[in-house]
Amino acid sequence: MKLVFLLGAFAAGTVGAISQGAGKPWEAAIQEFEHQDIWAMPPPQAYLFVGSSSIRHWESLAKDFPDRPVINRGFGGSQLSDVITFADRIIVPYQPKLVVVYCGDNDITSGHKSPGEVLAEFRDLVGHLHRALPHTPLAYISMKPAPSTWSEFGEKIRAGNQLIRDYIRTDSTLSFIDVFTPMLGADGAPRPELFVADREHLNPAGYALWTSIVKPYLK
Repeated sequence: MKLVFLLGAFAAGTVGAISQGAGKPWEAAIQEFEHQDIWAMPPPQAYLFVGSSSIRHWESLAKDFPDRPVINRGFGGSQLSDVITFADRIIVPYQPKLVVVYCGDNDITSGHKSPGEVLAEFRDLVGHLHRALPHTPLAYISMKPAPSTWSEFGEKIRAGNQLIRDYIRTDSTLSFIDVFTPMLGADGAPRPELFVADREHLNPAGYALWTSIVKPYLK
């Protein structure tokens, strides 16, 4: 009986979400997360990773942090505005111990936003989460340097990271996780051995590097 009730509630919620979310490019992905939660709701006080495809493709996340309960809620080529839009559905319900965000490079490379606009979006996300989860800290994984976009957008990504880092220093509940610098080689360019063939997404070596950098923040 309880399962029937839950499935009915999910169906009703899905219809509502479709009507309210018409035109949102990530609605189907968000509904899939909600469907997963119907069958197996993650535990509260887990470490929630959210953001764009670099999170979505982190398939080894649970294995990389075996002593920590983790939740992966990365979706597609999302931008910070998309994370804000869906925060009440894929962040707040889990009551996480820590929110780990990777997002922002798509804002610059696909959304053609300035570093200042990326900072403004990040501040909006922080404000939203501070209101909804006032006791939950947030860690921001810096935008990565990708070979595919480096020549055109590398300096904007570097500038955006610096703006976000400076802002994070003003709030003790926020942490800045620098993956940008370790992903550069001695020549100052992105290390190609960390990426798959598209020169944008990480390979296992790239995720191994991220794991070693992120792990100290999962306290």
